[in-house]
Amino acid sequence: MKRYLTAIFIAISVVVIIIGISIDLYWSGIAAWGTALICLLFAAYYTKYIPNEKKKRKS
Repeated sequence: MKRYLTAIFIAISVVVIIIGISIDLYWSGIAAWGTALICLLFAAYYTKYIPNEKKKRKS
């Protein structure tokens, strides 16, 4: 499951940006970009769980 979290967090950040831009509230843009940044940081963290095919082939 952890190997899919990178893609999930990227998709969540895209959805948050789209919703945040479409809602016309006072702080919605800043909140959306901040939430998207946090999601992208989590996505970058979980890239270490993506399997590396080159290491498997050498073994």
